[in-house]
Amino acid sequence: MRPALYLRGTMFKNLRHIGGGALALAFLITLFTPLLVSGQILDPVKWQIGLHPSPESGKTDLVFHASVEPCWHIYSQHLENDMGPLPTYFELQLPEGVTWDGEVRECAPITEYDPNFMMDLNFFEEEVFWVAQLDLGEAAATDSIKGFLSFMVCDSARCLPPEDIDFAVALGSVGPAISDYCPPSQHLCHGADEEHVEPASETHEDSDQEEGIWGVFWLGMLLGFAALLTPCVFPMIPMTVSFFTKQSKTRAQGIRNATIYGLFIIVIYTGLGLLLTAIFGPDVLNVISTNPYFNVFLFILLVIFGASFLGAFEIQLPASWANKTDQAADRGGIIGIFFMAATLAIVSFSCTGPLVGSALAGAATGSYAAPTAIMFGFSLALALPFALFSAFPGWLNSLPQSGGWLNNVKVVLGLIEIGFAFKFLSNADLVLQLGLLQRELFIAIWVAVSLAIAFYLFGWIVLPHDSDNRRIGVFRFSIGLVAFIFAIYLFPGMWGAPVKMISGFPPPAFYSEWQHGTSAEGGSHAGHVEARFTDYEEGLAAAKAEGKPMLLDFTGWACVNCRKMEEQVWPNAEVARILTEDVVLVSLYVDDRQALPEGEQRVESYGGKDFKIRNIGNKWSYLQASKFNQNAQPFYVMLDHDGNQIGGSAGYDPDPELFIDFLKEGLAAFH
Repeated sequence: MRPALYLRGTMFKNLRHIGGGALALAFLITLFTPLLVSGQILDPVKWQIGLHPSPESGKTDLVFHASVEPCWHIYSQHLENDMGPLPTYFELQLPEGVTWDGEVRECAPITEYDPNFMMDLNFFEEEVFWVAQLDLGEAAATDSIKGFLSFMVCDSARCLPPEDIDFAVALGSVGPAISDYCPPSQHLCHGADEEHVEPASETHEDSDQEEGIWGVFWLGMLLGFAALLTPCVFPMIPMTVSFFTKQSKTRAQGIRNATIYGLFIIVIYTGLGLLLTAIFGPDVLNVISTNPYFNVFLFILLVIFGASFLGAFEIQLPASWANKTDQAADRGGIIGIFFMAATLAIVSFSCTGPLVGSALAGAATGSYAAPTAIMFGFSLALALPFALFSAFPGWLNSLPQSGGWLNNVKVVLGLIEIGFAFKFLSNADLVLQLGLLQRELFIAIWVAVSLAIAFYLFGWIVLPHDSDNRRIGVFRFSIGLVAFIFAIYLFPGMWGAPVKMISGFPPPAFYSEWQHGTSAEGGSHAGHVEARFTDYEEGLAAAKAEGKPMLLDFTGWACVNCRKMEEQVWPNAEVARILTEDVVLVSLYVDDRQALPEGEQRVESYGGKDFKIRNIGNKWSYLQASKFNQNAQPFYVMLDHDGNQIGGSAGYDPDPELFIDFLKEGLAAFH
C-alpha cells in the first residue's frame, strides 16, 4: 500500500497507531543518505529531557536539550513549507494540577539554503534547547509529565528517517538552572574530521545555487523571446522604433531614447517580480510550487491563460490604465519614456501576462534572487529588440510582416502552457497520493497536446481567430513535424518506456497504473525492474523454493537516490537480467507508516539505541540496523537461504558496472 499524507500537528501521535499508514510530506523530496558509513549506525542527535528552574518566579521549565554532531542539523518547529523536511514536534501529557501555555519556545534558528530540499529552511546545529514553561501548582512530586517528540536530522548530503522519542519526567526531579538557552554556534563543522564531509561542499552548494539562478534567468529569456512573437508585442517593435527615430533630432538621440525605453521595460518587469516577492515574502513561490492546493490553483490559472491564448477570451487590464499611462507618455523626456514603457506593459498584458505567470511559477526557489533573475531575463529579451533596431533601423526591413502567423504563435504557446499546467496538477496529486494523474495519463495528455500542436500547424485544426490563408510555410510545417515526432516518441511511455527526454516532468515510474497492477508478480516491464516482494519472510521462502539467493533492497517511498538507482542502474541489460532471473529481489521500505498488528508491536534495543517497532517501516529499519549495522538508504545486500549475508554490500552509485560487480560477487559466493 502506498503512503498517503503524513499528518502534522497533534495528529503525529495518532499516526503511530492507525492502520493504512501515512508518510511525511517531508519525505516526498528527502534524499535518503546517498553515502554509507561502513559498520556504523548513524545516530547524530543525543537528547536530554528534564525539569529546571525558570527565570520567571514560580515557574518551571521542561527543557528538551539536543546535542547534534558537527555537520548535522535538526529542523525548527516552524517550517513554512509542507514539502520540506519534518519539523521538530512536541506533545505533552500533563498530570492534574500542572498548567502550560501550549508553547514550546525555541531560539532564533539558522535560515540557510538546504541542498537536500533545494530551499531555504530553518534549522539548528550543535546544541539547541526547546523550552516549555510550566506551572507545577500543587501537583504531587511523584507525578510525571509524559509525551513524545518527533524530529528529523540531515547533513549536507543526506537525511535520516524521522524518529519518535517517548519521554517521562518526574515532577520531583528538578535539576539546576540553565544559564543560557541560546548558546552561540562554535562552528565545529569546519574543523570536524568526518568522512562524509568534503572541504569543497560549501563551494559545491554555492555552485548549485548559482547554476539554479542562471537556469531561471535563461528560462525568463526564453519566455521573453516567446512574448516578442505574440500579436500584442511584435507589431509594436517597428512602431516604437520608428517613433523614436522620427521624433529624435539626431540618430544618437534616437538610440539613447530607445535604450532608455528598453531599460525602463527591464525596470518595470523586474520590479514586478520584486514587488510580488516583497508583498508575499520570499518563500511564496516555493509554497506555490509545493503546496498541493496552490498547485491546483496554479493549474487552473494556467489552463485559463492557455484558453485565452487559444482565443476563447481576452485577459486585459482596465482600459483606463492604458489611457492614463498613454497621456502621461505625451509629457516627453525621460518621464514620458517611462510611461511609454508602462503603456507597452499594460497594452500587451493579454499576451505577456500568462507568460509572466509561467515565469514566476518557474522561479519557485524560495528566495528574492530567483524571481529577480527570471523577470530580468524576461524583460531583457523584450527590451533588446527596441535598442538594437533603434541602433540599426535598416534591420527593420528584414522583419517579417505582421499577419496570421502571430496568432499561430499565440495558439502554440497556449497549447504548450496547457500541457505544462498538468505538471502542477501532477504535483498536487503526488503529494495527496490520490492516484488521479498517474504516469500513463500524464504522458497521454502530453501526447494529445503534441498532436494538437502538430495538427494545428498542419492546418488540420482551425480556430476562430485564424486567418483564411490555408497555405502552410516550410517553417510552420517543420515545427509541426517536430511536434508530431515528439508525440510518437512519448507514445511508448504510456506502457512503461522511460522517455528520458522529459525525465523529471511525468510522475515517477512507480506511480503508475501498470506498476500497481503487476507489482505482485515483479519482474521487468519495458526496461523498468521491480521487486517481486516487499516482505522479508515471503521473499526468503520464494528464494528457497527457487534455489536462488535473495537480494534485499532497503529503500524508501520518497528516497530520491533509490529512485535514481531504479531508473538509471536497474534498467541496464545485465543488471535487469540478474535481478529478474538470478535472484529474488525484495524491496523493504523503511518509511512505510502502515501500522503493524498490536501483537507485532514492540521495542527492541541495538547498539545502545531503542527501536520502537510500531509500523512496517520501523520493522525494516530495525532489521537493517540489527542485522547489517546500517541505517542508510539505498542499501543492497545478498542473502543465502539461512538469511546470512553473502558477498559485500552496495549503496548509491549511478555506475551500473559497480552494481554488476556487487551482484556477481554475491552470486559467486552463493554458488
